[in-house]
Amino acid sequence: MAKERRKAVLELLQRPGNARCADCGAPDPDWASYTLGVFICLSCSGIHRNIPHVSKVKSVRLDTWEDVQVEFMASRGNAIARATFESRVPPFYYRPSASDCPLLREQWIRAKYERQEFAHPERQEPYSAGYREGFLWKRGRDNGQFLSRKFVLTEREGALKYFNRSDAKEPKAVMKIEHLNATFQPAKIGHPHGLQVTYLKDNSTRNIFVYHEDGKEMVDWFNALRAARFHYLQVAFPGASNADLVPKLSRNYLQEGYMEKTGPKQTEGFRKRWFTMDDRRLMYFKDPLDAFARGEVFIGSRESGYTVLDGLPPSTQGHHWPHGITIVTPERRFLLACETESEQRAWMEALQKVVDRPMLPQEYAVEAHFKHKP
Repeated sequence: MAKERRKAVLELLQRPGNARCADCGAPDPDWASYTLGVFICLSCSGIHRNIPHVSKVKSVRLDTWEDVQVEFMASRGNAIARATFESRVPPFYYRPSASDCPLLREQWIRAKYERQEFAHPERQEPYSAGYREGFLWKRGRDNGQFLSRKFVLTEREGALKYFNRSDAKEPKAVMKIEHLNATFQPAKIGHPHGLQVTYLKDNSTRNIFVYHEDGKEMVDWFNALRAARFHYLQVAFPGASNADLVPKLSRNYLQEGYMEKTGPKQTEGFRKRWFTMDDRRLMYFKDPLDAFARGEVFIGSRESGYTVLDGLPPSTQGHHWPHGITIVTPERRFLLACETESEQRAWMEALQKVVDRPMLPQEYAVEAHFKHKP
């Protein structure tokens, strides 16, 4: 009987919607919440175990199933659960994938099943109200210490501001929603809730690094920033659909890591720098947590005279790392070197994707203002 019940559960995986994890979309889920009626992956099952008052999990293949549990799974499944628990997800709310950090996946699961935010829109106020203020730990630009700072997000002013003192009249910085991006960077920041916020200051990228001890607070801030971006873009592009706008709300970096680089004359020695590929901006920093890039390179399309070449010119000297990359722009060549072949392949792939993509009209304007820095 136990074998037959297990076989019946396995057969349910063939039903539409059940072949991927209900929470992160990973293929071939091997676990199930028998109290919610969803099939989930091993990683998400660990998060479900942390909310036992809401969700109880079993292995589809290894655990013993009761008749009543099999019947409940058969009556539910991922598609029905999605219609129940995700009926009112705002278009701007970030739906995490299997590759996202644990914090985003945990808060998505808690928001869905524990707090039921997407069945009760009034519970979405922390990120839907158009205004949010609170304190975040922010990394100091010069000393690297994290200090508590007051942050205010106001859609009406189209800005995120922070203040060095809670009673300060004037903000230390005003970040325009138009040019703002936020991406979780727990490993880089050294905190599981670490968020990197970037904005443009005088057409150069400025980084700030923040976290909050409460994971829900941090994810609410992230989705409030996405909501502000969404509403800004709706006004800026009145004819655009949600499907057009949602990918523009926030972006993860295409590639990050250390490479060596040389200067414009290509005669000085190569120096190790931290590189970040953010859409068409290739930036390099002395340290991954620097506030400003040492330099930024615009990467255009092949049609505009940009190419990525495997290796370095034969005469190149001074690099310690063996796996070279040459970026050709209309103005000059940039010579870079990676420590391993796999890192070089990853960078080549990321750069090639950008070069292969035709430039949008607004990107030509960015290119025109861009100053290649040595």
